[in-house]
Amino acid sequence: MATVLVFLTYLGIILLIGLLTSILSNKLKIPHILLLLLIGIGIGKVEYKGSPLIFFPELFLTGISILALVMIVFDAASRFKLRNLDYFSLHTLWLSIIFLVFNLVFLTLFTTMIFDIKSIFLSFMFATLMSGTDPAAVLSMLKGTSHKVFDFLKLEALLNTPLVVLLPFLILDLKRTLQDQILISTFIDQFVPLLQQFIVGIGTGVLIGLIMFKFMKKQYSMILSPLAVITSALLAYTIAENLHGNGVLAVTSMGILFGNVYLKQKFQLQEFSTVFSSSLEILVFVLIGLIVNIPFTAEFFLKSALLFALYLLIRFFAIVFSLRGMNFDLKEKIFMSLNVQKGIAVAVVVFSLANLSMDGIDTILNLVLAFMLYSIILSSIALRASKFFINTETKKINHL
Repeated sequence: MATVLVFLTYLGIILLIGLLTSILSNKLKIPHILLLLLIGIGIGKVEYKGSPLIFFPELFLTGISILALVMIVFDAASRFKLRNLDYFSLHTLWLSIIFLVFNLVFLTLFTTMIFDIKSIFLSFMFATLMSGTDPAAVLSMLKGTSHKVFDFLKLEALLNTPLVVLLPFLILDLKRTLQDQILISTFIDQFVPLLQQFIVGIGTGVLIGLIMFKFMKKQYSMILSPLAVITSALLAYTIAENLHGNGVLAVTSMGILFGNVYLKQKFQLQEFSTVFSSSLEILVFVLIGLIVNIPFTAEFFLKSALLFALYLLIRFFAIVFSLRGMNFDLKEKIFMSLNVQKGIAVAVVVFSLANLSMDGIDTILNLVLAFMLYSIILSSIALRASKFFINTETKKINHL
């Protein structure tokens, strides 16, 4: 009982710190996720009698990571509306795909060379994670300001989030199945098990979604309907995993189905899932700083800064290549290149990966945490200098 009380005390302290940090960040006009990460890193460095000041058991961290992952994946996938794809959103989706491909090719190569990553799958995983963007926390400091560049960045984050949270786990499944060997013979031998994981994952998500949503179409309950959404998302994940399928793919397919079928009071249900997901944000960002022991050495920061600079070049060329023909000038493209902030989607994947025992994963986690800090700081600086890059009085154009 005493041990449980200690863990609950730690949890309450973290949530209180998160709430106070959010209030402070609004006054200082600093992204709250930056402060949460720094606080988590700071607390993680504090020791008491030779042990970490705040410590959680692995089982607790694993449970929180799965819950956060399920809710973030479902919330992101449910906002993907197939019927609303237009010229603007298609170009945004095209940029997300090109940026992902460029990262898989070039960022994977640079990461492997600079940090001597032994597993190509881990480099692929890092590249896919870095393809995600989430400028919401930074752009929130420009309340009331409207511009097509801001709209584009927000829409890009909406479209690339499902890919960012899904692909790393697909790559992880490939790594486990192929055992770090990219050989045609090995891939052919394991093709059926891999295909089975995908089919089971998609099938489970669609089946659970159809069953739950069939009952939810008829009536809406302020208490039971939101609970049904959370329950069905968790069931989709757990059933798929127990059937040796991909749980993340199950939740993704269920979220897309939820976003594209008619349900009573769907807006209220989506808002509830968003609020519930946001409540996990504080815990996730602080705990990442606690469990990812980023090395404070000159060598690591020099190498990671070099890799981040190369990453920004990849981002710029992806934007130039994919946005040909659209009405963006050079300064606006540079501004978009500098806004690569990582948010809750990347954080929750890192949180889940941090509980895995795998050779080389620590280097990838350290790099992701460093890139999160670099990107948030850079995006904040770029936003303060936004008047140099763009004319904020330009009217926004229609999109999703």
